[in-house]
Amino acid sequence: MTGMRWTRRDFLRASGATGVLVAAGLPACSRTSGGGGDPLADARRNGYVQAGIAGEAPYGFTDASGHVTGEAPEVARAVFRGLGVGEVRATQVDFNQLIPALNAAKFSVVAAGMFITPQRCRNAAFSIPDYIAPTSFLVPKGNPAGVRRFEDVTAKKLTVAVLSGAVEKDYAQRLGVPPAQLQVFDTQDALLQAVLNGRVYCAALTNISLNDLVRKNPAAPVEVTPGFTPVIGGKPEVQAGAFVFRPGDTALRDAFNGGLKQLHDSGEWLRIVAPFGFTKDNLPPPEVTTEKLCSGS
Repeated sequence: MTGMRWTRRDFLRASGATGVLVAAGLPACSRTSGGGGDPLADARRNGYVQAGIAGEAPYGFTDASGHVTGEAPEVARAVFRGLGVGEVRATQVDFNQLIPALNAAKFSVVAAGMFITPQRCRNAAFSIPDYIAPTSFLVPKGNPAGVRRFEDVTAKKLTVAVLSGAVEKDYAQRLGVPPAQLQVFDTQDALLQAVLNGRVYCAALTNISLNDLVRKNPAAPVEVTPGFTPVIGGKPEVQAGAFVFRPGDTALRDAFNGGLKQLHDSGEWLRIVAPFGFTKDNLPPPEVTTEKLCSGS
């Protein structure tokens, strides 16, 4: 699985867990519990909980040694240890299939850094926000065109790369970037190559993802612009990632929320996530709530 990077897709299908499941320690046809209605009790009894990931660094991926890691799996491990569950196992699926597979009981929680959106909230239950991630651009070293916002792309008649189905594509379109100035790619590596070979001037993604991409390609003559929150129609488009549960698993989600808040408040969260490029600036402020993000307010 090393080198496989799925993109941060928008959730496009409301139901139906199609596609192939690539499981670490669990057959694709398995279920997360023995038929009981309490997944937390099942996890405590079994000694592990099954999580869904999308194979995207630095959020949730399998490293060169075969170990599942990333910001979300490591935070999940810490929370579940506090809840009496010693192990987090992982099932990898395409990002678009995480919620359908969750609702089909392929795993009990999505640990993939998924953004909270109203559309996704109609099909699953999100934890409290785990982190916030501003948007940035990957640009040539020195950023000679001075791009800082999507509006700059339009005004300077530049071409920007985005990931297929990602929120940045939607931001660019809603902020007036013409179709001729927008190119869509399937992987983060493809974004990097498009900037390096001049096919596009810049690539838009979260600052966390782009900083991770630059760290892994230190010789590439590119840099990441300062993060920003797109403002569309006078409303800031806050990107907040969280863990995802089935709508009926209220007790599990509530228990997880309590543990996650303890990690945030104690400072332990920052220690866990720092190796993946997260900083205190990625901690969600109190005014960013799941309820607000789910309602689109």
